Amino acid sequence: MLLTVEGAATRLEGPLLFLRRTLDVGLQDAVDVRGSDGRSRLGRIAAIDEQFMTIEVMESTSGLSLEGTVVRFHGEPLAFGLGPGLLGRVFNGVGQVIDGGPPVAVHRKVPIEGLPMNPVARALPRDFIETGISSIDLLNSLVRGQKLPLFSGGGLPHDRLAVEIASHARLRGEQADDFVIVFAGIGVPHDSAEYFRRSLEQGGALERTALFLNLASDSSTQRLLTPRFALSAAEYLAFVEGKHVLVILTDMTNYCEALREVSSSKGEIPSRKGFPGYMYSDLATLFERAGCLRDAPGTLTQLSILTMPADDIGHPIPDLTGYITEGQIVLSRELDRRGIYPPINVLPSLSRLMKDGTGKHYTHPDHPALASQLYAAYARAAQARVLASVVGEEGLADTDRRYLRFGTHFETTLASQDDARTLEQSMALGWRLLAGLPDSELTRLSDAQIAAHIERTP
Repeated sequence: MLLTVEGAATRLEGPLLFLRRTLDVGLQDAVDVRGSDGRSRLGRIAAIDEQFMTIEVMESTSGLSLEGTVVRFHGEPLAFGLGPGLLGRVFNGVGQVIDGGPPVAVHRKVPIEGLPMNPVARALPRDFIETGISSIDLLNSLVRGQKLPLFSGGGLPHDRLAVEIASHARLRGEQADDFVIVFAGIGVPHDSAEYFRRSLEQGGALERTALFLNLASDSSTQRLLTPRFALSAAEYLAFVEGKHVLVILTDMTNYCEALREVSSSKGEIPSRKGFPGYMYSDLATLFERAGCLRDAPGTLTQLSILTMPADDIGHPIPDLTGYITEGQIVLSRELDRRGIYPPINVLPSLSRLMKDGTGKHYTHPDHPALASQLYAAYARAAQARVLASVVGEEGLADTDRRYLRFGTHFETTLASQDDARTLEQSMALGWRLLAGLPDSELTRLSDAQIAAHIERTP
């Protein structure tokens, strides 16, 4: 039953509407805010005490006045109506269809905050997701059920990388047809939103994708809901329809900036760099919605993209994200300036669950050893570059000069790519690169692996 209150508004500040409390309502309950212009706006109760309540208005508050504002309380939290037919559709940040088609037929309504996963019901993430990106597939593999963030910087090609992963990511084997994408653009400019939509449509990936677009011009409070609507759709696809879902969220920095803005408007005490002290737990409510359940046929995997302010990996946003998630993929501005695409720096990158989803029964028995050897060799190449900057390349030993050449070839032939590659193609390139090093340096490989995969020219 809807309850209506009129004349209780006391203050309007940005996207926040402050009211005197005259009803017994609950935190996070959904409301409709109607101004004197007659337009209804979606909102939710963000704070409440004995005398006052604060409402986050999800749309523009222009046209609202304190005297003429009417608030209708739904008596329940915000929910998303879901059903078959989500794939191939485009939604705005609050789950409304914006592709010109009919609304999605609602089979069930679920709260956008999600239902907590019982830790006992969780299963260990297993199995390999092929993204088509060699630096990820070969060296920092994404595992089904994992939450793996991508740390980027302003101006780096993370949008292009996100679209290519959405277009080419796949499961290998019998479950490949059950693999789908939920893609959420958070606080993105209009041209980026059109790029996401056009690229996925032209590449044929939109038919297996549910696309959520929250524009930079939308309300900051709406930005806080976009990943929650997207994850609610992903949970429905995974745990009701039995799909294996990859959720791509970009850009989580815009989400955190909106969280800071709304927190400041509420008058909350700021923490590091002005962000609220509860940002860690707030991000955890999003990232921890990934995973596998023992009795559910589907899985939910997250690839969250964020831009590091001033390329600072110690900034609160990437810092807290790294504590919650299971590794990170780091983009390098130096590699980008040298024309390497994608500019993934494999040395600070890490996938903590790679060991659980690669190797025998998942990818290839020799995949883990190859990845370990490539990583060790590239790290040694980085050391050789530092040494060469001091003594010059001519002053290096022959082995160090080989590592220098290996580092250059690694970046230009393996890390850099124009088209998607299968894991087999990436592994073939890796074995070919290692052929430039002597057998005595291949300490992460067995003699049998060296004999089987590395061809020596006579």
